[in-house]
Amino acid sequence: MTANRIEQLGRQLREKRGERGVRAIAKEIGISPATLSRIERGHLPDLETFGKVCRWLGIDPGELLGISGPATPHWRVAVHFRKDQTLKPETAQALAQLILTAHRFQTSE
Repeated sequence: MTANRIEQLGRQLREKRGERGVRAIAKEIGISPATLSRIERGHLPDLETFGKVCRWLGIDPGELLGISGPATPHWRVAVHFRKDQTLKPETAQALAQLILTAHRFQTSE
């Protein structure tokens, strides 16, 4: 992700959070308050955290990464990973997003 896109993510987080506290919003998202604060200041989150933040913001991770594409493969990938009972749902979602991002990047070249 470029610095501008990382800053955009932090800006969107700050705007949606508004006057609500960092601790409360971090709990809603499922991340630590320190992590939320770092992202708001422009630090790059790890893949799992990025997915959680994008879900909370209600944005497509590909859109923020500058990658657009049809939503249909997303469901196929997510459904496939959900069949594995030993995989945590958030891990399956993060893997699905990673695969979709890689696929979109490959098909845009």
